[in-house]
Amino acid sequence: MTDLFEHPALQQPPAPSSRSRSSAGKRAAAKRRRRRQQRTAVVLVVVLGVVGAGGYLLWDQVDDFAGDLAFWNSSAEDYPGPGGEAVEVVIPEGATGGQMGGVLHDAGVVASVDAFTQAFGANPAASGIQPGTYQLLSQMKASDAVAALVKNEKVQTDVTIPEGYTVAQIVDRVASVTTITAEELEAALEDWESIGLPKQADGNAEGWLFPKTYTVQPDDDATSLLSAMVEQTKAELEEAGVDKADWEETLIIASLIEREAKHDEDRPKMVRAILNRIEQGMPLQIDATSAYGLNKPGTELSSEDVRNADDPYSTYAHVGLPPTPISNPGAASIDAVGHPADGDWLFWITVNLDTGETKFSSTNAQHEEYRQELRAWQAENGS
Repeated sequence: MTDLFEHPALQQPPAPSSRSRSSAGKRAAAKRRRRRQQRTAVVLVVVLGVVGAGGYLLWDQVDDFAGDLAFWNSSAEDYPGPGGEAVEVVIPEGATGGQMGGVLHDAGVVASVDAFTQAFGANPAASGIQPGTYQLLSQMKASDAVAALVKNEKVQTDVTIPEGYTVAQIVDRVASVTTITAEELEAALEDWESIGLPKQADGNAEGWLFPKTYTVQPDDDATSLLSAMVEQTKAELEEAGVDKADWEETLIIASLIEREAKHDEDRPKMVRAILNRIEQGMPLQIDATSAYGLNKPGTELSSEDVRNADDPYSTYAHVGLPPTPISNPGAASIDAVGHPADGDWLFWITVNLDTGETKFSSTNAQHEEYRQELRAWQAENGS
């Protein structure tokens, strides 16, 4: 055997006999094997220590990723389907397939997370599942659960509040299309602070429930929905540049405009006419206020009705604005109050009931001319 470091200049010891060489070789080979085994054991200890330190986190990530692949666990426990009772589940924002499977497993929809993640990985459309509340069934086959989620048919209700609706109409509309009852809405309206009404509203939500389409989730209640409406009204007032102290008065005027205007371009002119009449101490003489105060359709109002002094909403019998808004105005009417047109108009009248054409005047004589124009249109159209 040749040493790794040979020193030929040094005197070598006498060569051993063949028997001695054989015994020595065996002992050396055994010694080398023991050293190799010791080094291997040390390396294994080091490697296992490293894996032990970070392996759990790595495996958790790999399992979540690979769990979405159909081949990861081909024997996962699964229900045969089609399913039993209805179950509502909430898929959170940004959920992975494994996290969705956990939600569904906890709700009793799927038999195992593995079964769901396999089905998730096998469905190319699964990556398009959106967050939200879904209605599924208990004990569904995992692939059926994925297919149901892929449809993105979330459990929610859209309720549209038209411009000019009163609080009473809003209560009826919401109760008719959602699971929130009229009694729950009325109770929330009574607790006016809970829905965010400012003090200047004096506990009356009229005018403060902004008209638009709201999405009602299963866990929404009357307070949360009405609060959203009030907050939207505040946002619209701020957007229109209305001072906070003027919010209630702005909504009163905007509610009148909402009931009167047929076209957006007429709204700022109507606001100016109202302001001009108030400045001159003239009654507004708007029929819609009496209809609100007496809770009667405008078409059924008599001359006695609109001049009823016992009705605080009569703008014939009383000068100035009515005590509260008479409807819930939209953004265009609110913006018009914040930005009235320039002009000396005191009157307006719709001369064509089909098109909504409205004419403005600054004298009673001119207004009377337009009144005759309306009567001629009515005679021609039989109305």
